[in-house]
Amino acid sequence: MKIITPVCSLLLHTFCYAQVVLNLSVNILLFKDLIGGLEGRNRPYNKHQGSENIMLVNIDNGGTLTDICVVGKDEVYYTKTLTTPLDLSECFFEGIKKASEVIYGEDSFVTLLQNSSLIRYSSTQGTNALVEHKGPKVGLITDETDLVERLNKTTPETDMFQSIVGDRTALLKDTDNEEEMDTALVNAINDLTNAGAERLVIAIGDKEKEKKYKHFFLLRFPRHLLGSVPVLFSWEFTKDLLRERRIWSAIINTFLHPTLEHFLYSAENRLRAHKVKNPLLIYRNDGASSRVAKSVALKTYSSGPRGGLEGTRALAEAYGFNRVLMIDVGGTTSDIGVVDNLSIVSDRRGRVEGVEISFELSDVRSYGIGGSSIIRAKDGEVMVGPESVGAAPGPACFGFGGKEATITDVNLLLGILNPETYLNGELNLDPERSCQVIKTNVADPLGISVEESLFLMQEAFATKMAASLKDRVGDGGDTVLAAFGGGGPMSACQSARKAGIKRVIIPKLAAVFSAYGLSFSDVSQVFEEHITGLSADKIEKIKEKMLEQAERHMYQEGYSLKDECEVTWNTIVENADGSEHERLTLEDNSDHTDDQRLILVLEACHKLEHPNLKATPSDSNSTVAAKASGNRKVLREGIGEDDIPVYVLDEQEANSSAQGPAIVEGPFFTANVTDGWSFVVTDAGDLMLRDDA
Repeated sequence: MKIITPVCSLLLHTFCYAQVVLNLSVNILLFKDLIGGLEGRNRPYNKHQGSENIMLVNIDNGGTLTDICVVGKDEVYYTKTLTTPLDLSECFFEGIKKASEVIYGEDSFVTLLQNSSLIRYSSTQGTNALVEHKGPKVGLITDETDLVERLNKTTPETDMFQSIVGDRTALLKDTDNEEEMDTALVNAINDLTNAGAERLVIAIGDKEKEKKYKHFFLLRFPRHLLGSVPVLFSWEFTKDLLRERRIWSAIINTFLHPTLEHFLYSAENRLRAHKVKNPLLIYRNDGASSRVAKSVALKTYSSGPRGGLEGTRALAEAYGFNRVLMIDVGGTTSDIGVVDNLSIVSDRRGRVEGVEISFELSDVRSYGIGGSSIIRAKDGEVMVGPESVGAAPGPACFGFGGKEATITDVNLLLGILNPETYLNGELNLDPERSCQVIKTNVADPLGISVEESLFLMQEAFATKMAASLKDRVGDGGDTVLAAFGGGGPMSACQSARKAGIKRVIIPKLAAVFSAYGLSFSDVSQVFEEHITGLSADKIEKIKEKMLEQAERHMYQEGYSLKDECEVTWNTIVENADGSEHERLTLEDNSDHTDDQRLILVLEACHKLEHPNLKATPSDSNSTVAAKASGNRKVLREGIGEDDIPVYVLDEQEANSSAQGPAIVEGPFFTANVTDGWSFVVTDAGDLMLRDDA
């Protein structure tokens, strides 16, 4: 990927924002014996061993909260902090600082950094930006008269094009006169930037002519000038032969790029200043990691949920589940994916908000429904999302000035959340603020009481979440819902019942489960070349070039291709629409029809340390009674205020069980076990729920 990035763009009206830092002091919890340690390293963990400690630091940056999960040899530590959207480095380093203080004591930030084997980072900022349609304005320059029409064939394409590009398009005259080409390009760039375009995609029909335009562009807007313009050229971004899909990939990548660019390079430089042994790794949506300089923005889309899927696959293997439907409920979105027979369901050509792109993506679908999604009354109905209050100002009950109602406010007033123990007691919630925003935004417009509004809002939230699950539920009734994220456990039972799912698992690490899942990644790079119709000799030459390319890229990752990496070759038979027909090894027969293409794929992979999740399937007929720590008054529809038992997950022994309705308080999460459901605590401390109705 080649993007011309200025130090400061005058043409693009770069604004300097005042930095707002939100500090949330959240304690870190230590879980002993949660995992079986790092594979191949069985020495007992000792927090005073200094440099011998092996720490895998995983950071999952969400729209409202940022999760930090540190995996040691025998233990897992984690913390949460409020995301600082105007400067992501604040929550990044604040989270590492908090983790270091619990592991080693005060003033030990550098100690953790220097003892870290790996630091992996994933972010939902790009996903949230697309869901909420918040990001830079992109301009499109082309010489194809019908390109805009071809990019708007479907409703999702039209919606995204209007939100990202709109009318910021420029059509160049089809000419070979270089002076005319030069002048037309400069005029188009000036017109689009004056119209508000902050980044540009140049998509010329002929590859060689696009190279000429790039030459003129670099002459007129050299990257060393303050007024240079960030531009992505369509032919350079991907080798996908389908024109529209390639340009859509360039447009979406251009939209996502600035969200992460400045923060990532700044964070990496700060880490280097602390003499961190290994570079910061960016976790990608294909389940692998790579250095900042070897990553593209589009591959960060839905990367956090992919971490959740990797963790879900580990759960499926540990408990013997055939099909697990994952739902990761964050502050802004709910992300849903499937693990089927220990395989993560993915698409050869993934979709971003319904728009097909050139890269393979795990089939994770993001919906604008989360703990901070705005709930309003509109036209006599309760509407949920997709807009979110995010971390700033956050839900009204946070007390940071929020004026909108969220499901967090609802659960607080229903009594499901304890205002004094939320986030382990480090953020006291304000019920009065919740009551006021619900009255203003829902109750009064509908002409009903606040209490009636609570049940309508709870029902609307669960219904919308269930609707996102229904088409992913497999046949046979064996689908298990893995619910995690800060908001997943609160609505899991209601949503699962509406979606026809009978079993739910809530991991003990639910609050940071996607961050934990990053630990299962390796460093890899994938290379592709079209070989349709080529002779064996030409294919061999292509293989040699691909190996040279892989050697160069893995060297830049810090590893020797020959001595430290595994190389895997495959041939993909691709249908005319870009979907995968079949995947073959080099030894397999690669016959194909005339409308199919052959793509040679090389994957170079350096294996990293992974945790080993161990668990035993729970006894569904357990007679060990779970021990309640007390009762909580919860509002129940048709019943009113009712005393509900509260169970602290950490205090339960293996195979202890109880019936709903009940509240289970886990580390940084609250599970609402509704009427008709029962739960069992596994020997790994996970919560297994079953619908007995």
